[in-house]
Amino acid sequence: MPRLGGDLNSYRRLAAGMIRAMNLDFSDKNPELGALYGQHIEEICRRHDHALERAGASHAVIFSGAPKYAFLDDNTYPFRANPHFVGWAPLTRLPLSCIVYTPGDSPVLVYYQPQDYWHSVPGSPDGYWTPYFDIRIVHEFDDVAGHLPENREKCILIGEVNDDGHAFGIDRINPTTAINILHHARGSSKTGYELACMRLAARRAALGHIAAAEAFDDGLPEFAIHQAFCEATSHAESELPYGNIIALNEHGAILHYTDLERESPGERRSFLIDAGAQVHGYAADITRTYSNGNALFSDLVGRMESLQQDIVNRVRAGVDYRELHLDTHRLIAGVLIDSGLASGEADALLSEGVTSAFMPHGIGHLLGIQVHDVGGFMEDENGSTIDPPSGHPFLRLTRVLEEDMVLTIEPGLYIIDMLLDNLRGTPAEPLVNWSSVDTLRPYGGIRVEDNVRVLADGCENLTRDAFAELQ
Repeated sequence: MPRLGGDLNSYRRLAAGMIRAMNLDFSDKNPELGALYGQHIEEICRRHDHALERAGASHAVIFSGAPKYAFLDDNTYPFRANPHFVGWAPLTRLPLSCIVYTPGDSPVLVYYQPQDYWHSVPGSPDGYWTPYFDIRIVHEFDDVAGHLPENREKCILIGEVNDDGHAFGIDRINPTTAINILHHARGSSKTGYELACMRLAARRAALGHIAAAEAFDDGLPEFAIHQAFCEATSHAESELPYGNIIALNEHGAILHYTDLERESPGERRSFLIDAGAQVHGYAADITRTYSNGNALFSDLVGRMESLQQDIVNRVRAGVDYRELHLDTHRLIAGVLIDSGLASGEADALLSEGVTSAFMPHGIGHLLGIQVHDVGGFMEDENGSTIDPPSGHPFLRLTRVLEEDMVLTIEPGLYIIDMLLDNLRGTPAEPLVNWSSVDTLRPYGGIRVEDNVRVLADGCENLTRDAFAELQ
């Protein structure tokens, strides 16, 4: 691919050309999504039927959320819709609206469209989703309540309520019985529609990653690489599913680094990018690491790439995700030994906490409407939970894998001084090759992350498929 020369417009043109070539459609007119949406709504209704029955209620009111104002200011933070609301309809920027669901009836969408000349307002409802709702447009928020069931005692409300007026007189807000059922179901499987959205999100994120890698090669600083990613994905910062991690050199050792230096470092040694995109509220979450030449670091990147693919190949229905996490630590021990970063037996590196110092986070998490999607610890719909393995408190998914779960696989290896220093003066200290650690410190760390869908006998790798289609 030709060098782009650091011009942000050229990264936009790169992405636009790929979108045209692949005939990608991220809009709510996408016919593939339209064909799948009806079955999706049937499944969402079924889940709410079950939740309402168990909660002893007749109606569910799903509140989209309200804008939040900064302290002592009249500016709001970027709006994030209630994920339960987004699960019904691809309306990520529709505050102060409601979906009202009564089993056996078409869901009602109370669509708040204020009359306002200070700000842009939601346009007329349009898209593949509209035939499935009884849409009622209101221009005053006080009129929303008039479209809710009269008997509020028979209602539950699902959503964040920070103002009594947003509860509409409903006392039962986010009842645990109903929420547990909905969260367990969402974590257990994605519908065909949701999977299609997530494949598109993976393609969109891959466009950004390709542009970001080009920007790194072109010598741009972190902030400009971030801009290149946003240009290629056509995302404003507020539309990203999470804050991009764009880390050059030693910044790659900060797991959630988001500072974004404006100046290029004197030497570009390494580049770690953890950045995603979204389509209709469904997220992609992808990480790649690049070396700029050092043989030891380049070798480690290659080893971690192979390790990550080994773990991906173990994903299938019936596998305990906790075991995948522990298997990853055993493989990390092998990488540490083979690369000369540590010595001794693999079991000793695990038991003495050496592998946890080099990889302190979990192997991954559920993915969907939320980047860290709900239900990762839930043993059942009654709310019973499954603890992570002893010594691994940051693992966000502890369940046995089921078909059509979507999750991440993201092993990492970092030089984090605070954690490595904790090994000093312990039986772990002589197991670490401190001179090799010193050599790698300026390179920060390595993470490789794919998004995969669990199948009965393997997995669908949404991320690798997206990159392959864009080659």
